Amino acid sequence: MYLFKNQLLFLSLFALVFTACENKSKKAELEKQDSLSMAKPWAINEVMGIAIIEPVERITNLAANSSGIIKEVYAQSGQLVKSGEILLKIDSDLDNVEVQQAQSKVLTQKQAIEAATANIQILKSQLNKANSDLSRDQALYDGKALTSKELENTKYTVINLQKQIDAQVASLDQQKAKLNEINTDIKYYRTSLDQKIVRSPSDGTLLSFDVKKGEYLSPNQTIAEFAPTGPLMALTEIDEIFATKVKVGQKANIKNQGSEEVIATGTVILTSPYLRKKSLFSENTDNLEDRRVREVRVELDDASNVLIGSRVECWIDVKK
Repeated sequence: MYLFKNQLLFLSLFALVFTACENKSKKAELEKQDSLSMAKPWAINEVMGIAIIEPVERITNLAANSSGIIKEVYAQSGQLVKSGEILLKIDSDLDNVEVQQAQSKVLTQKQAIEAATANIQILKSQLNKANSDLSRDQALYDGKALTSKELENTKYTVINLQKQIDAQVASLDQQKAKLNEINTDIKYYRTSLDQKIVRSPSDGTLLSFDVKKGEYLSPNQTIAEFAPTGPLMALTEIDEIFATKVKVGQKANIKNQGSEEVIATGTVILTSPYLRKKSLFSENTDNLEDRRVREVRVELDDASNVLIGSRVECWIDVKK
C-alpha cells in the first residue's frame, strides 16, 4: 500500500510538471506569432553598384579618316586640347600636287570661256549686219533690182551665221560645265587634304595618344582615347533585384572600393529603360550567370577627388 501511494504521488507530480511545460511552450509560441505579426518588412535604404568614372559626354576613340604616313605629331597623352586643335598631320604631298594641278586647269578653262564668249559676240555682230543686208536685198528683189540667186545667197549667210552662233553657245555651255567639274575636283582634293589633318573634336583631354612620327596609319585606325571637357559621372549597373528602386533625382555617395570614406557625391541623371546583361568589369565572356542589370548614371557634384577611369563604389539613396 505504501509503494502504491508513492507511485501515485510520482505520477501526479509528473503530470503537473508536464502540464506546466506544455503551457509554457504554448505561451512562447503565441508570443512568437504575435512578434512576427507585428514585425515590419526589411527596409532597403541604399543600393550599391561598382562604377567607373567617366565624362557625362562619354569617352570616345579618335581615328584618322585617311591612311598614310604620319608626318608631324603635335600632342601627347594627358594633354588638354581645344576644339579644332591639330593633333597630327599625315603626309599630303600628293594631295597638294593634285590641288595645284586642278587650280592650273581653272585658269586655262576660264580663258577658253572668255574666248568662246568673245567669238559669240563677233558672230552676233556679223549676224546683225547680215540681217540688215537681207532686208535691203529683199527690198531690191521686190523692186526687180536683184536676182533671186543674190537674195538666196544673202539668206544663206544669215542662216549660216545663226548656226555658228548656236554651235558656239553650246560649246560655251560645255566649257562652263567643265569649269564646274574642275572646281568640284578641287573641292574633293581639298577635302581629302583636310582629312590628312586630325583635329580635336572639342575641348577635352587626350587620355591616350600612342602614335609616332613616321608610323603608317590605316583608315579609321584608332589613335587616341578622348575625354570631352565637362562634368564627370559614375557609370554603374544595378542588379535586377533592386533595379526598380533607383530613380532619376536620387542622391548618391561615391566611395573607394572597401572604404567608408565618401570621396564624391552626385545625383542620378539617367536610368536605363531596360535590363541587359552585365557589361562593366565583365572579364569572363563565358560567364553563364543569368542575371540582368540596369545601367545608371550619376553626375558628380565635385569631381576633384576622383580620376577618370577609376573603379569605385556607388551607393544610391533609395529611401524616397
